[in-house]
Amino acid sequence: MASQNVPAAQQSELVIVANTLPVRREEVDGELGWAQSPGGLVSALSPIVREAGGCWVGWTGGADDAPEPFRHEDILNVAVPVSEAEVAGSYQGMCNSTLWPLYHDAVRPPEYHRHWWNPYVAVNRRFAEEAARRTAPGGRVWIQDYHLQLVPRMLRELRPDVSSGFFLHIPFPPIELFLRLPWRRAVLEGLLGADVIGFQTPAGAYNFTRLADRLIEAEPQGETIRYQGRDIRVGAFPISIDTDRYANAALSPEIRERAEQLQQLRRGRKIILSVDRLDYTKGIDLRLKAFLEWLGREDRSIRDAVMVQVAVPSRERISEYQILRRDVEELVGQINGEYGELGVVPVQYFRRNLPFEELIAFYLVADVMLVTPLCDGMNLVAKEYVATRLEDDGVLVLSEFAGAAAELPDALLVNPHDVNAMAATIEQAVTLDPEDGSRRMKAMREVVRRHSVHEWAAQFIEALV
Repeated sequence: MASQNVPAAQQSELVIVANTLPVRREEVDGELGWAQSPGGLVSALSPIVREAGGCWVGWTGGADDAPEPFRHEDILNVAVPVSEAEVAGSYQGMCNSTLWPLYHDAVRPPEYHRHWWNPYVAVNRRFAEEAARRTAPGGRVWIQDYHLQLVPRMLRELRPDVSSGFFLHIPFPPIELFLRLPWRRAVLEGLLGADVIGFQTPAGAYNFTRLADRLIEAEPQGETIRYQGRDIRVGAFPISIDTDRYANAALSPEIRERAEQLQQLRRGRKIILSVDRLDYTKGIDLRLKAFLEWLGREDRSIRDAVMVQVAVPSRERISEYQILRRDVEELVGQINGEYGELGVVPVQYFRRNLPFEELIAFYLVADVMLVTPLCDGMNLVAKEYVATRLEDDGVLVLSEFAGAAAELPDALLVNPHDVNAMAATIEQAVTLDPEDGSRRMKAMREVVRRHSVHEWAAQFIEALV
């Protein structure tokens, strides 16, 4: 058995398997060391893994980079080696150019190549083998996201004694889209190796259950699927944020001082903010077109509002993302060229990742938050903005096709494919009655307060017992 490769004393009752480790290399005082990676998933799972004396299996992010297992803040980090060719085939190819667009409603055509699939299988097998070695008898393994969809079945074949769960952070597509995937059966059977399969929304769970029923004649029974003599739980486990962290940051004197400095953007105008990865699923181009249409209204001008668009660089080696960047920046130039005046521009564009403190400061000064992805598993930016609005002010405009819309119905919901409707919703947002806005924000803030990322993680792990 694979578990015999690692002494029992070095095995863990709880193992997290994710594409990347919870740490990244960082230079401190001239020496290269490890620091905790930013992000809600790491902050949510780290305390649970630490308390369980657990282990995290993942990739360092560098080709052929696999240091010996090491401890960082009482968590055993086990690096899985991934070659440069596998990075190109599995990650940049299969994950980013096949699965990502397919799972996001094919807003860009997915590409299907056997020479991407083979390294995807190889990388998944390597992760499964490492998880099998590191898990104690009868232990629990939690596998994260679309990069590792074959791991559950591979792990079950290696270690049938362990309990495993899989959580998909992105949307699971309708059956009509998924069936286009040449390796559809292998992916489906890979996922069905888990004991618990979690999705962001009930729609994702429904799509998966319907697919299993049709493609392999598994037997849906309420919240479970009966397959090969096993009952597999399938359900929605909507992810959230570290609510207290954002609320406390909103009270920070230093961040509030920075927010005051950012007020210079206002110049008597409403501040409309958007923060996204520079990804075609986020609908940045259509959002800019909607703002352009809003500016063109007879009763509106650049004296009424400024749009701040933060676009975090992403997957810049992929041609689709290079084209998107060009299109977005051309739109920004068009809007500022048509409507800008000396010293006053309608769109402030930042193509970079903002430090946490700077991001909170922007949230604090934003009168309107535009979150309008074409398709999104959840979209935590919407929840982050809500968590910082301690005085129940501000307006959230949210895409109907973001997973967060199911939890935040008090946002101004909009179809992001409808530019006219978005322009009208921008007008509704900047003119919203303050009392109505406060009622909406208070209700949304209560939802986010009650359901933090820590409750999400604990709920899923409890389901694995």
